[in-house]
Amino acid sequence: MLYHLLTPFAEDFQLFNLFRYLTFRAGGAVMTALVIAFVMGPSLIRWMRRKQGRGQPIRQDGPQSHIISKAGTPTMGGVLILISMCAAILLWARLDNPYVWIVLGVTLAYGGLGFVDDYLKVTKQKASGVVGSLKLVFQFAVALLAAWFCMTTLGSDPSAPEGLESSVPVPFFKDFFIPLGLFFIPFAAFVIVGASNTVNLTDGLDGLATVPVMIAAGAYAIIAYLVGNAIYAEYLAVPYVPGVGEMAVICAAIIGAGLGFLWFNAPPAAIFMGDTGSLALGGAIGSMAVAAKHEIVLAIVGGLFVLEGLSVMIQIASFKLTGKRVFKMAPIHHHFEQLGWKESTIVIRFWIIAFILAMIGLATLKLR
Repeated sequence: MLYHLLTPFAEDFQLFNLFRYLTFRAGGAVMTALVIAFVMGPSLIRWMRRKQGRGQPIRQDGPQSHIISKAGTPTMGGVLILISMCAAILLWARLDNPYVWIVLGVTLAYGGLGFVDDYLKVTKQKASGVVGSLKLVFQFAVALLAAWFCMTTLGSDPSAPEGLESSVPVPFFKDFFIPLGLFFIPFAAFVIVGASNTVNLTDGLDGLATVPVMIAAGAYAIIAYLVGNAIYAEYLAVPYVPGVGEMAVICAAIIGAGLGFLWFNAPPAAIFMGDTGSLALGGAIGSMAVAAKHEIVLAIVGGLFVLEGLSVMIQIASFKLTGKRVFKMAPIHHHFEQLGWKESTIVIRFWIIAFILAMIGLATLKLR
């Protein structure tokens, strides 16, 4: 909004020329989201405590220590993230950029689904909310629509490389693309839904999902900025995606909102993110990976989320096929809890893993 309001006066007021710069607006988005989260957090937490009573129900089949230590903590903290994040995006992003609305649409749709899920859990005092199959149907419907918009937006831009909209670039290679045609849409939808659900699975300990999401957002801020700039994209031999640089503002808003939320979510958490936040943030990261044409790289940058998701899939498959469990408990962070690791140890070590994987993911920009 500020870009559209102030840049027309840049010739008369030189200060307003700053709003033309993506880096300046990204910095503004970080601080705006952070301040809003800090200001709104205490009152929102008090309101959630009054409304939710006994707070989020704790899974009986989860670690027994959680039943005591985390009982009564309010959930739906994702509302704080979404409000601060969206306000910062609307204030600092270019609202004439279609990618902004695609990512924002996925984020809010998944956030709304998560909110309904959290609401049902709290009101019914059960660990399950919306039926899993219905959640997946809704998620795929939104993701398919977002993938189609991403493909048509890029395909209609004459400055974009021909055929890029329906192809998947392979990291570590300069000119290796997998042409999918219309199959790109279900592939991209799988990326978005997968990112959303794996972030949701990771959100099982205080701060465990928040920091890796911010790390992934930081990595994709750099990726989006570079691939959205024709000069940098040509130098790095990565596909040029016109307009996608604006995703850096969204990534910055996620970082600011995440930092603000983490202040209240630091152990012992005053509020949980809930599905409201985890589904939304995962959807945002996934849709930005699709928009920036770095879908495969997401498996590296978000490798921690992939690991959490795989641990659940392996556990289920192993139990159904052999009757035995590979892990003491899934997702894998609970496995380490059962081994006797302290919660803070697991969280910090997982943060370190997420940072290392993000650096490897960024290295694909140059190692080609």
